Amino acid sequence: MKRFIEGEDRQQITMLPECLDDYIAEDNPVRVVDVFVQELDLRAIDFDGVNPAVTGRPAYHPAVLLKLYIYGYLNRIQSSRRLEREAQRNVELMWLTGRLAPDFKTIADFRRSNGAGIRNVCKRFIAMCRQLDLFSQAIVAIDGSKFKAVNSRDRNFTPGKIEARQQQIEQSIQRYLDVLETADRTQPAEVQAKTERLQEKLQKLREQMRQLDGIKEQLKSLPDGQVSLTDSDARSMATQAKGSGLVGYNMQAAVDARHHLIVAHEVTNVGNDRAQLHNMASAANKAMASESLQAFADRGYFSGPQLKACEDAGITTFVPKPMTSNAKAEGRFDKADFIYIAKDDEYQCPAGERAIYRFKTVEKGLSLSIYWSSACSKCPLKAQCTTSSNRRIRRWEHEEVLERVQQRLDSNPEAMTLRRSTVEHVFGTLKHWMGSTHFMTKTLKHVGTEMSLHVLAYNLKRVMSVMGIAQMIQAMRMVKA
Repeated sequence: MKRFIEGEDRQQITMLPECLDDYIAEDNPVRVVDVFVQELDLRAIDFDGVNPAVTGRPAYHPAVLLKLYIYGYLNRIQSSRRLEREAQRNVELMWLTGRLAPDFKTIADFRRSNGAGIRNVCKRFIAMCRQLDLFSQAIVAIDGSKFKAVNSRDRNFTPGKIEARQQQIEQSIQRYLDVLETADRTQPAEVQAKTERLQEKLQKLREQMRQLDGIKEQLKSLPDGQVSLTDSDARSMATQAKGSGLVGYNMQAAVDARHHLIVAHEVTNVGNDRAQLHNMASAANKAMASESLQAFADRGYFSGPQLKACEDAGITTFVPKPMTSNAKAEGRFDKADFIYIAKDDEYQCPAGERAIYRFKTVEKGLSLSIYWSSACSKCPLKAQCTTSSNRRIRRWEHEEVLERVQQRLDSNPEAMTLRRSTVEHVFGTLKHWMGSTHFMTKTLKHVGTEMSLHVLAYNLKRVMSVMGIAQMIQAMRMVKA
């Protein structure tokens, strides 16, 4: 094989470097992982096994297994079995763990048993970023995205799914019974084996019907009306694509607008974002230690009580109001066409008449004031306003909060562009790293731990990109994590 670059003879005895450190370059990200874990006080952040037992077989130090997991999630190696193999052949992992190679069960048990500690590590890294002044803008974008669970759609049941499945089974049973009836009349010898197979299929279908009846009874006692058999906490959730959905979890994230770091995150099994704004904004505010946080979110987060809670906490929100008015869709006047006169507590309608206060009511837990005008019956614009005898206007007791949010949006037309460019690519990156299967663990508690590892890996990569390897290592040694 002349004129080609040739490799070494496999039988040739070679002298490897005396020091394993010679294989790891100074700008290798694995050095960041090593320094970061060394600077952590694992005992203070709730890791098990920091103090070794007096008797029994010696255990691996939690720092070794934490380094192993952080390296794995940085390099898209989330499986405990794959991490076991990599620890035996990967030079970077040999350097990182001191040539220790735990078995896959030890690796998996560490993630399962140290959820609180792993989540605290993620928070400590955000605290370190705050000390490095990476959150100087105090602006976050909040959004949620659906991630698939281990549970498949066929193993998730709702009353509607059960009814549809039972109808399919009943049709199949009737079809098999018709075939058996035909076989009984003809009685040819060659259909005997086919008849036995049909009887077996009928028995299986009837067993499925009994199982579905049992699940239907179980659903009656569940508040959300659905059950998942593989992962009990996973829930069926609608996605943006019409008529599609997945069984999984809703991951909430607050992302810093300057460096796109995930400053706060939470995994829920609630399919909508309506009640998540205050929780995520408050978590981001606490993590960034900001005195004047600005939070940007999409229409799915619009909720009067949530916006009021954020304002009370000193958080400035930018959330557009969803267009849900049937009147506007049908070509009639919307509520926005009515001008509120604060000093008189009245509304001025498009025809110039005054809609006056009539009474108070409570709808969906909100205290509302009802207004209408006495001139509706003779109004020339009535056909463009309402199909009822008069146009009723509802005003929430804290409507001024919503008005201030709208005023901020009107004065900042680039608000939603900022939100999209800040937070949406983060979810795309995480899903790309996770692959088609997404979560590998089950139940909300363990899925939250797994997501914290993904978030920590994402943030580490972002800070490496912003600061550089050498500067980041120096900063971590100077700033206690």
